[in-house]
Amino acid sequence: MSTDKAQSWVYCEEFVPEDDVLLRARERAAQLGCTPVLPGAGALLSVLAAAAQARAVVEVGTGAGVGSLYLLRGMPADGVLTTIDLEVEHQRAAKQAFAEEGVRPTRTRTISGRAADVLPRLTDGGYDLVFVDADKDGYPGYVEQAVRLLRPGGVLAVDNALWHDRVGDPARRDELTTVIREVGRAVRADERLVTALVPSGDGLLTAVRR
Repeated sequence: MSTDKAQSWVYCEEFVPEDDVLLRARERAAQLGCTPVLPGAGALLSVLAAAAQARAVVEVGTGAGVGSLYLLRGMPADGVLTTIDLEVEHQRAAKQAFAEEGVRPTRTRTISGRAADVLPRLTDGGYDLVFVDADKDGYPGYVEQAVRLLRPGGVLAVDNALWHDRVGDPARRDELTTVIREVGRAVRADERLVTALVPSGDGLLTAVRR
C-alpha cells in the first residue's frame, strides 16, 4: 500500500470520531480479549442500518458491544437488536455499554449460546439486517443462515472480510484466510444477493437480499 493510500485509510477510520461510550466499550473489549469492529466499519454499519430502516437486526458475536452500539445508533428508535454470543461475560460488558448509551432494555435481546444452534431457530425472512462478527471458522454457516433470515431488501454485513490484508494475497493459504476468502466468493456468486466488499476497518463484506 502506498503511503498516500495508507493515510487515506487512517483518515477514513477517524472521519467519524468515537465518543466516550464507544471508547469505554473498546476498553472493556480489550480487557476481555475481544476484537471489535474498527471505527470505519462501525460507522458504515450505522449507515447501513439507517438506510435499511432496520427495525429487526441480528448480530452474530456480541463481544463487548461496540458493533452493537453502532447498529443501534443507525436503527429507528423502535428497532430491536438480537445479539448472540457464547460468552456470558462478553454480554455482561455489552449490557453495561447499552446502559451507558441509554438504550431501553426492550430494544436489545441478548442470547447466550452457540450461534450455530441459535440462528436456525430464528424466523425466515424476519430481519432487516444481519451482522456477522464471530469465530471465523463458523462464517460459512453463519452467512448461510443470515441469507435465510433476511427479508427482500435486507442487508448482510460481514466483518474482517479482508482478514488483516491476507485475503487479497493469493499466496496466503492458511485455514482462516481460506475460509474467509471462500465466504466472500460464495456471497459474490449468490444470485440472491447484490454484493460489495468495502475496505473499511478490516474489510466489510456487504450485500442486499434481492
